[in-house]
Amino acid sequence: MTDNRKLIKIATAGSVDDGKSTLIGRLLYDTNSLTTDKIEAIQRNSKQKGFDYLDFSLATDGLVAEREQGITIDVAHIYFSTEKANYIIADTPGHVEYTRNMVTGASTSQVAIILIDARKGVIEQTYRHFFINNLLRVSHIVVAINKMDLVEYDEETYLKIKEDFEVLIKKSNYTSDQISFIPVSALNGDNIAQKSEKMSWYVGNSLLDHLEVLEPSDLQESTAARFAVQYVIRPKTSSYHDFRGFSGKLHGGRLAVGDDITVLPSFTQSRIKTIEFFDQEYDEALPGSSVTITLEDEVNVSRGDMLVKSDELPTSEKQLSAIICQVNRKPLTVGSKLILQHGVNSVLAKVDSIESVIHTDFSGEEATEKLSLNDIGKVNFRLSKPIHFDSYVNNKNNGSFILIDEATLDTVSVGFIN
Repeated sequence: MTDNRKLIKIATAGSVDDGKSTLIGRLLYDTNSLTTDKIEAIQRNSKQKGFDYLDFSLATDGLVAEREQGITIDVAHIYFSTEKANYIIADTPGHVEYTRNMVTGASTSQVAIILIDARKGVIEQTYRHFFINNLLRVSHIVVAINKMDLVEYDEETYLKIKEDFEVLIKKSNYTSDQISFIPVSALNGDNIAQKSEKMSWYVGNSLLDHLEVLEPSDLQESTAARFAVQYVIRPKTSSYHDFRGFSGKLHGGRLAVGDDITVLPSFTQSRIKTIEFFDQEYDEALPGSSVTITLEDEVNVSRGDMLVKSDELPTSEKQLSAIICQVNRKPLTVGSKLILQHGVNSVLAKVDSIESVIHTDFSGEEATEKLSLNDIGKVNFRLSKPIHFDSYVNNKNNGSFILIDEATLDTVSVGFIN
């Protein structure tokens, strides 16, 4: 049976002890997404610790080190569903030493939930969490002001934190309608799945209701279609002797039968003849769909080529500038030679210059000669051959890349093209 429910991808961010794992565990519990044996394990472990409540953080902190220290270290992907939607949560660590984990976890998300401890308010780590989501252009932010039970569900505390956070919004690329504030108590379930009577002054939706009204179409940038060819299909059977299809995943905009397209890097032009998936044909392909496309002309197309609409060409150059997040202990320095992996394409890249390291508290930039682990900075590259890219703002998939060490094949950096 086909699941027609919408899919919402969420990233979480919160400082140590803000209750992020408890919030996710509560969402899983309230949506009946925990198995009976998991609930029994939570009950048993909570009792062993002497708690008079269920410790829902045990539902998500999978590593022994996480459970022992009460912190999130690794990125975990957690799945749950309601009648209206399917959700994938990238549970990312919040500490500065795990910035790389947070960047990778948030890079594919449409929504971010930033937790703030109601007792502590907006702190330094909140700045960094919001900065990274702003950098990655996550479409919608939910600021969950947690542990409201520990401040007697006080409205003034909520309003003060909201006011402090709105100062950050003015420094970002977000508009006020992209940010929502919800006061919650993850431990007690207040405003998680249902509205809480203890905060009658709050007029908005519960967290789950708020997530359910979000539409993927509202969280998708309106961008040009980019179809990177991953496989050329030539069955050479009697039934499909002349069939030649190009398979891949569509990102950005839509493609339809009859569209005039350009094949990159050859700049050959043709028109879309059919759009197919398995044994079905469709009039158009939507963003995110994996399909096979055939063309009206016998043009040369290979793995790594890109099909685009002829009036929506990307930038094709041998030089680019990007925001880099360093994810390897080996520093990135001027003159470093690396493999730049852009989609299914690989090219050799040399670091031409490093302009600056960016402070993640919105305080600005400073000159530097290298980027160390978890640093974020502006870098210019020279490539061995042109790649066909968009800015990350316009097309996340075609505007991002990773850098790979030539000798070890380790991932060194992730990049977002300016």
